[in-house]
Amino acid sequence: MSVTGVGVTSSLVVQSLGDMRSQLADLQRQLGTGKKSTTYAGLGLNRGLAVGLRTRLAALSGYADSVTQVGVRIGLQQTALSQIASIGKTVKSSTLTQPFDIDSTGQTTTQRAAKAQLDQILGLLNTPAGDRYLFSGRAGDKLATDTLDHILNGDGARAGLKQLIAERNQADLGANGLGRLQIPAAAGSQVDIAEETPPTVFGMKLASVTPLNGATVTGPAGSPASVSVNFTSNPNPGDAITFAFDMPDGSQEKLTLKATTNSPPGPGEFTIGALTTDTANNFQAALSTAVAKIAVTSLPATSTMAAANNFFDVDAGQPPMRVAGPPFDSATSLVAGTPGNTVTWYTGEMGADPARGTAVAKVDDALTVAYGARANEQAIRSTIANIAVYAVSTVSPSDPNAQARFAALSQRVGAGLSPQNGQQKIEDIEAELAFAQTTMNDAKTRQQQSQGMLEGMLDGVEQAPQEQVAAQILALQTRLQASLQTTSMLYQLSIVDYL
Repeated sequence: MSVTGVGVTSSLVVQSLGDMRSQLADLQRQLGTGKKSTTYAGLGLNRGLAVGLRTRLAALSGYADSVTQVGVRIGLQQTALSQIASIGKTVKSSTLTQPFDIDSTGQTTTQRAAKAQLDQILGLLNTPAGDRYLFSGRAGDKLATDTLDHILNGDGARAGLKQLIAERNQADLGANGLGRLQIPAAAGSQVDIAEETPPTVFGMKLASVTPLNGATVTGPAGSPASVSVNFTSNPNPGDAITFAFDMPDGSQEKLTLKATTNSPPGPGEFTIGALTTDTANNFQAALSTAVAKIAVTSLPATSTMAAANNFFDVDAGQPPMRVAGPPFDSATSLVAGTPGNTVTWYTGEMGADPARGTAVAKVDDALTVAYGARANEQAIRSTIANIAVYAVSTVSPSDPNAQARFAALSQRVGAGLSPQNGQQKIEDIEAELAFAQTTMNDAKTRQQQSQGMLEGMLDGVEQAPQEQVAAQILALQTRLQASLQTTSMLYQLSIVDYL
């Protein structure tokens, strides 16, 4: 005879004991890990909320990583730009304070130092951050510039800056040494000065002329432009005429001649003759001498600056430009340098779009920052061009015009390294990058605040309250102990005791 009731009861008790042991194990896990469940399914109705919160926290973590990485890159860019600006100021100061003290190389100590400073700038522009070069635009895997030696001296068949300067100097001076101007002998009482025929982009250009007492002055007019000075009577001593010339670099040079009774006249003077024809001859000689003086002092400096601008001003669709020659002293136009015959100093990505847009990072759901840079941006390019001109220019110690040439060069380099209205400055690039950095930091602050709030919400869903779990464990242990005792007593019960 079997006792069915006892079997059923014991089976239920054993199942209950198994359930309680499983609950106890889970509560002990919760007490140890602090988590309600090891799976989202164990969170019940809150599992969807937990998934959403974790997804958002993962996105915030990704933005934080992006902000950190971009912050490092911008920091390196700012450091490089700050040093480039500082070098520019140092060279500018040298042009203002360096006395004319050249050695056998035809350079001053500050000019030789400028070459090392230029090399330092190129190194800064080739600064990498991880696997990316910071001043190469979108071509982050390429160096931003060629080497200093290639830029200055060329590379085999490819011409560098020095060669382009030499060619441009010849083209601007011209075969007659008058800066591509023509000053023929006086025709009676008339003196003419004209730009060279056929018209050319090189040399000095007639910009304006002032009236002169005793003469009819006309021009500049025509193509090529010319000026005529026709003496109708003799001027008075001290009367003056001033010519203004547009120079190759865009600057202007003025030449003033004063009438005098002295013979021979001093520099910048012409002698009043007995007849107007004599005065015209004297004026023509003085004008030729004065123009020739400018052609060997100020003109070489402006010509060198123009050549440097043509060499360094490269961009998409804008290759380096050089004189269409040889011969160079009679050339009339510029021609684009090719990859086979001219060094292109900037080797990064070229584009017509703003440089900052060449590197963009998403730092929040609807917020991006632009932090790209190109080494050929106007402010950087201008700094390099002016320092390069100062570093490569030489004068002969035996040249009687050497000091005047050096002064003209120093003046223009110093002006080129000074901030110009309407032109980009290195500080402008720094300000744009600083704005991007500020934007990122503001986003990071907001995200940190959001992260703290979301983590609190997630803890409320996933974290097991320790005090409650401990109390549940104690209660469950008490129940389990009582159940075990009951089960033990039940299994010790005989059929006789049961009946």
